[in-house]
Amino acid sequence: MIKQNKGYKVALIGDSFANGGAEKVHALLSVYFQESGFEVHNCIFADMVVYDYSGTLVNLGTIHPNSNAITRKVNRFFALKKFIKEGRFDAVIDFRMRTGFALELLLSKGIYPQNTFYTVHSGILDFYFPKSTFLARLIYKKSKIVAVSKAIQQAILDKNLAQKVNQIYNPVDLKTIDRLKNEYESEEDQFILAIGRMNDEVKQFDKLIVAYSQSVLPDKNIKLIMLGEGKNQAQYKALSQQLGLEDKVVFKGFVANPFTYYQKALFTVLSSKNEGFPNVIIESLAVGTPVLSFDCFSGPNEIIVDKQNGLLIENQNFDKLSEAMNLIVEDENLYQYCKQNAKASVAQFDIEIIGKQWTELLKNTVS
Repeated sequence: MIKQNKGYKVALIGDSFANGGAEKVHALLSVYFQESGFEVHNCIFADMVVYDYSGTLVNLGTIHPNSNAITRKVNRFFALKKFIKEGRFDAVIDFRMRTGFALELLLSKGIYPQNTFYTVHSGILDFYFPKSTFLARLIYKKSKIVAVSKAIQQAILDKNLAQKVNQIYNPVDLKTIDRLKNEYESEEDQFILAIGRMNDEVKQFDKLIVAYSQSVLPDKNIKLIMLGEGKNQAQYKALSQQLGLEDKVVFKGFVANPFTYYQKALFTVLSSKNEGFPNVIIESLAVGTPVLSFDCFSGPNEIIVDKQNGLLIENQNFDKLSEAMNLIVEDENLYQYCKQNAKASVAQFDIEIIGKQWTELLKNTVS
């Protein structure tokens, strides 16, 4: 890659380098920017580093971790202020969830430079904007907002939360995925896949397990493999046992490299209440594995073309989800057609394409 951006200094601010889609995008873009010649500096709020990243790192999570909450927050705030002030960055990109009005007002009005980009990674806009339109516009009226889906972009504009909203999809590194998918051999055979954090009800894994139990898959000895961790995992295991599926629903916990599972799965399933722009769908398709997903807000219908690279299912209709599982395993022609189209359908999301879109946005809006 030709380093044509030497001298351009960018700060990437995130919650952490672990667990979530926004965090993964932050890490991936840090690598792309550095390889493109940017001087990259990262700052994260929580001391969690799993994803590979490039550039320097200010880890606010390591500052007075054992002090009381107020002291800890104050010290970390001033550390962030120092990072921004001394950095004199050409651009700042904020990947965090932003739920505290007072903090975000202070950051936007007194600390962040004018050339700051606020990303929105979820269809739940309350994670990023105050519920009050007046307060939201007080912070973000003239800010540079970047939504990860067209649906989120339109929702922000419809709610009049900001005057201008750019849209750039989440990237994936297709070359790295091609390498990682063959890193080891999954010991499981004949299974479908579900991936996500198990700390809340958004992924609806309990309802997915029930929908799976009502499909033909258990009778065909096709397992449901679940990757991820969280406080609800014990509840999901108990439900599987209650349904007599303890040998069919397999919990693997957190897996650093899920791509071997993606590749070997018959299909990946997404049963969420809502999303932003789900990396799970892109990553599955990138290894050639079709996806069954609810047509939830937002993202799935901007990636999946029904019966082309997967099945797009009536939102929150779990009976239809069971029927879709049956269809995709019983109609071999449909399955193979979706499978052969899967990888090519996500070429547009490769980091080389999305990274260039980010580069153009940054360079074209320098104050």
